[in-house]
Amino acid sequence: MPCTNPFWRSVLILLVAATPLAAQGPDPAAVRQQIRSYREANEARILSELRDLLALPNVASDLGDIQRNARHLVGLLEQRGIAARILDLGDAPPAVYGELNTPGATRTLVLYAHFDGQPVDRTKWASEPWTPVLRSATLQHGGTEVPWPTPGTRVDPEARVYARSASDDKSPIVAMLTALDALRASGTPLSVNLKFFFEGEEEAGSDNLRAILTKYADLLAADAWIFCDGPVHQSRQQMVTFGVRGVIGLNLTVYGPTRPLHSGHYGNWAPNPNVLLSHLIASMRDMDGRILVAGFYDDVPALTAADRRALASIPPMDDQLRAELGLAATEADNAQLMERIMLPALNVGGLEGGPAGTGGANLIGTASSAYIDLRLVPNQTPARVRELIEAHLTRQGFRVLHTVPDSTTRARYPRLVQLRWSDSGYPAVRTPMDLPISQAIIRTAELAIGGPVVQMPTSGGSLGLYHFSEVLHVPLVFVPIVNHDNNQHGENENLRLQNLWDGIELLGGLMARLGLEWRDAT
Repeated sequence: MPCTNPFWRSVLILLVAATPLAAQGPDPAAVRQQIRSYREANEARILSELRDLLALPNVASDLGDIQRNARHLVGLLEQRGIAARILDLGDAPPAVYGELNTPGATRTLVLYAHFDGQPVDRTKWASEPWTPVLRSATLQHGGTEVPWPTPGTRVDPEARVYARSASDDKSPIVAMLTALDALRASGTPLSVNLKFFFEGEEEAGSDNLRAILTKYADLLAADAWIFCDGPVHQSRQQMVTFGVRGVIGLNLTVYGPTRPLHSGHYGNWAPNPNVLLSHLIASMRDMDGRILVAGFYDDVPALTAADRRALASIPPMDDQLRAELGLAATEADNAQLMERIMLPALNVGGLEGGPAGTGGANLIGTASSAYIDLRLVPNQTPARVRELIEAHLTRQGFRVLHTVPDSTTRARYPRLVQLRWSDSGYPAVRTPMDLPISQAIIRTAELAIGGPVVQMPTSGGSLGLYHFSEVLHVPLVFVPIVNHDNNQHGENENLRLQNLWDGIELLGGLMARLGLEWRDAT
């Protein structure tokens, strides 16, 4: 029987209206404050856990060190009641897996980070790379070493942790685990089943990643992956990124005489390999970064409407970056940086053709070399790019070789170029920004931090995401947390503490609410 009493009709309307709000789960602002309060009370413990992890040497090529790191991470997961194990593949560097099921959850999310690191040159570090140091500020701004906090004390959020992998990529692991600790401490339930995948070979090119993903595909099955690798936007605003560029590397060498020649006696007569190389590079790329290889842009997709909306909303940082980097102007008439990384790029990373400066000599050398990395966008493949580059070099009058020329070959062809392509090239991957999971992650991230996030269609860097895409067939999204000025891969790598604190809140919010937002999105 329908309710006709005006009072009870009003109560019924209020109850019906309130039902969706109850189904929305915990209040995002309350969750954020609970996580923050937990962190503020436990900064010393959090940093102690990070310091212990950073103290483990982790050069990707050292299998013993990687195995020790893996065992340590299994221990950290198990301390939290997460079912953990090492994923082995013969003598390859291991990965670490963890699984935490959530009663009632209908979605499964994998959180990714890598725990291996780049090699170090100790002579360039201000402190030992695997003896973590806390400094009051960056070295460039006069930061001095300060003591690690004791239980119950707080740390200046602008302080920096200096150590190899402080930002790339061990701190996100600690942020994930701390976010889970904070939610449990406040009694906030998770909204998704969680899996953790920590890679031990990323900095060495992930040569065995595809085999690991294939072997353990059933174990790694999920609805989506979130990658916590890379830095946030230069504005320090937190960011969600939906892809990476592909990459392929090329070493090329051109040849002159078989022995060095006096530039006065033989200049303007003997071909100079430095000059040949200069003209060859100039034929491939103009001053504004436009790649001049015929057909190179044929497969490049146009920006989508979602791409353009995202680019238009990104905070303008180009003027600040130009001033910071001492650049009067940047390529393509000061075109926006974020628009430029949506395009393929040809970067000349190294040149070698004889000594310069005080060691310079009046000589015509025997050979000159360059290293080039090509950044690719969706639809471009390393195989097709290689084909286009080699055709271009042939059109420039060069005989293309893949081995060092012998004397017969040098005597026969006036222009020779030897090419050595990298074995680790891979294509770009991009998750559409209008997918339900993409929109759910954006909404959840903004609820978690209490404001907008920078939405990036793609990162400028490269990562072998295509393995995940082709083997596991799931959406892949980046939620980075570390500072943009972290010196990753270089000397004095560092982590700004506020980035770690913000990352804990962001990841905790995703754990607590993503399943609800994702459900609503479908």
